Amino acid sequence: MSTLEVLGSKGTTLVDLVSNLKLSIATSVFEPTLKVELNEENGVLLKDKKSGFELVEANAIVKYLGKDFASHPAIEKEEIEIYGHLKSNSIEKILNEELFDKVELIPSQIILFSALYPAHKDNEKASKWFIEFSKNEKVASAVKHAVSITSLERPVAKNTGERKIKAHHLVKKSEASIVPKPNERNILITSALPYVNNVPHLGNIVGSVLSADIYARYAKNRNYNTLFVCGTDEYGTATETKALQDKITPQQLCDKYHKIHKEVYDWFDIGFDYFGRTPTTQQTEIAHDIFLKLYKNGYLEEKTVPQLYCESHNKFLADRYVEGTCPTCSYEDARGDQCDKCGNLLDPLELINPRCQVDGATPVVRNSTHIYLKLPELEEKVAEWVAEASSKGAWSKNSKTITDSWIKKGLESRCITRDLSWGTSVPLEGFESKVLYVWFDATIGYVSITANYFKDKDPNDWIKWWKNPENVDLYQFMGKDNVPFHTVVFPASLIGTGDKWTKLHHLSTTEYLQYEGGKFSKSRGVGVFGNNAQETGVPASVWRYYLASVRPESSDSHFSWEEFVTKNNSELLANLGNFVNRIVKFAIAKYNGVVPKFDTKNIPDYDKFESEVNTLLSTYIENMEAVSLRKGLETAMAISSRGNLFLQDNKLDNSLYANSPEKSDAVVAIALNLVYLVSAIIYPFMPETTVQIDQILNAPALSITDKFELVLEEGHNIGKAQYLFKRIDEKKIDEWRAKYGGQKDDDKK
Repeated sequence: MSTLEVLGSKGTTLVDLVSNLKLSIATSVFEPTLKVELNEENGVLLKDKKSGFELVEANAIVKYLGKDFASHPAIEKEEIEIYGHLKSNSIEKILNEELFDKVELIPSQIILFSALYPAHKDNEKASKWFIEFSKNEKVASAVKHAVSITSLERPVAKNTGERKIKAHHLVKKSEASIVPKPNERNILITSALPYVNNVPHLGNIVGSVLSADIYARYAKNRNYNTLFVCGTDEYGTATETKALQDKITPQQLCDKYHKIHKEVYDWFDIGFDYFGRTPTTQQTEIAHDIFLKLYKNGYLEEKTVPQLYCESHNKFLADRYVEGTCPTCSYEDARGDQCDKCGNLLDPLELINPRCQVDGATPVVRNSTHIYLKLPELEEKVAEWVAEASSKGAWSKNSKTITDSWIKKGLESRCITRDLSWGTSVPLEGFESKVLYVWFDATIGYVSITANYFKDKDPNDWIKWWKNPENVDLYQFMGKDNVPFHTVVFPASLIGTGDKWTKLHHLSTTEYLQYEGGKFSKSRGVGVFGNNAQETGVPASVWRYYLASVRPESSDSHFSWEEFVTKNNSELLANLGNFVNRIVKFAIAKYNGVVPKFDTKNIPDYDKFESEVNTLLSTYIENMEAVSLRKGLETAMAISSRGNLFLQDNKLDNSLYANSPEKSDAVVAIALNLVYLVSAIIYPFMPETTVQIDQILNAPALSITDKFELVLEEGHNIGKAQYLFKRIDEKKIDEWRAKYGGQKDDDKK
């Protein structure tokens, strides 16, 4: 009986497999009574149990068992060249050369065959000698044994950064000058022009610019030809009043706040194609053109009305320039247009003991002549247009309700001039001391801002957007208080010109966003304003997500610090962040970040999974097309949740990777593709997060496809993992609530 014991390596590398092959074949040929078992300690071992003699190197053991210690070129090649390739897992570099003329079961051939085995076992073009050697009965039996005792770690592809992506599903780059295109969907998007006498708060932001930006990003990701414009509304009484209070010129005030607004919107990732201003040459030219055509067509009239006049600084007083005692509640600081205490709308002539806000002097009543837009004569055409446009464009319910209430009451002539110096001039003789009323003038700002976008390109290209109703759909976003000016006054002005204007297609109107059960107030320090959001240190993507999730689409909604933190921690971090992080880290750890070869047939009920994802995706697109942005976001997060469930259902872990490699490959490839889809559908809401995910996936921006596509192909290399979101400590809730909850009485004193 033999006193020898031969133990193989329990390691998982290619070197360990080759060592076990050498020992198994050698024992099968030279010591058939021995069976190679695994060494409980690291490495291979031959031991003579009688004498205690030991060998711990595979080639030496093969030579010892074969009683052949002669050198051979094949052994030198194996030890000098092939071993290095095995060690670095570069088996593709192992060439199959004809080093032997015939098969002989000798140590040199056993050593070389074992070393070549990982690279050439499935190679139909392997050398004749290698194929013949593998067919030997003793060799075949030994190979089977060696493979059975070696838990080989799966070979990992090298991550070269190579991209393999189906290109026809990607987002098209916007052109330098965006103009309508034939046979394409052309969408013109505007958000209510923010007024420049203050810093916008969260309600202002979500009500107009953020909502418009979300839809604009969706449209562009669907590869619709889209132009998104906005700008600051700078003319009017409020600007002139604020400038007087701050003792600066209206221009200086507007310059200051235009910069503040732009900085706020830049931080919130609002992606305007152009963000302009109303005081421009184009504004004057276009407003004058509309005014004069209305005048020529008989839709303007002069009216002389009594108005308060300040003899101290020789000027008619606009409503907001007058203060006095409210005739309803006796509040002593009521304004000429409204009482802040009881909320009643006022006529400045109704105030008791009126006084000029500028210098405190008592005004007198004088007559002033103004221009009125004869809305009653345009009412029939406006009503007809509203009925058709609101139905065809599927206006939001509140938009239609507010507009219908105006039309049902019957339209009245509206004054479109004011006794101010800051504004667009009135192009009529005798009106040199007056300007156009801001609510007639401001909506024309959408047109002039578009014209300014093209001023350094082709200056007349704005006409292709604004006088092209057959090929352009106009989408407008605003708070409910702005609706009548966009659905009645502005369209009536356009209709009255007789020109072929692009008029409103879809109107999306928000209700009010309240702050912690109350109202935002800059003067009282209540609420979060645009610059405050940045101060918290919470990324813009999180703010955008939260505001979109509470967007007041059909009723007032409320900002809550507790809900804000909960949504970050329980939705963004636990759902989206977890899904992306889990699959990406696994793909990097086990696959070196390379998408494996896969077959969806290896996933149980894959058709059902795919159908569920496509149903959700169809719902998402339906919601976004209808500008139901809140529901669109909910559906996007539901697709992310389905991704988490997909990983859970298929039990993606080390065991699946080791024991069910083909299923593991399919799970990883499909999940990475689902992450790619999620990156596209969250882009409208969290563009910076999408950029991060695309960096992780080493992929360009994906278009929002009609169905779930496996766009990342076998062999695509992803990048490094990144954390998308950070947990917010619940202690911050009380800290922020105190900081933005308003001044206490002691602080005021």
